[in-house]
Amino acid sequence: MSKHRLSASVDVELFRAAERAVEEGLAENISGWINAAMRRQVEHDQRMRALDESLATYEADHGEITAEDMEAASKRARSRAIVVRGGAPQLGSS
Repeated sequence: MSKHRLSASVDVELFRAAERAVEEGLAENISGWINAAMRRQVEHDQRMRALDESLATYEADHGEITAEDMEAASKRARSRAIVVRGGAPQLGSS
């Protein structure tokens, strides 16, 4: 793939994180680390646009999703959740 050279100003802590990634062997160089971050952002933005389109289509067909709808969905999800943290079940408890 062809490359385009750019100059950018970034927050110091982000630059240091890029340097650490290179030092730890997580990236070949800072340019590669930044390229990977930009790729993830592009993919994220594409997923968010697709989600927006999906929600708009759903709401066009079924009406606007309300706060009450969201609360009901959240309660349903919590009621079906399986807890994977915490201690082992106590004998004799339900």
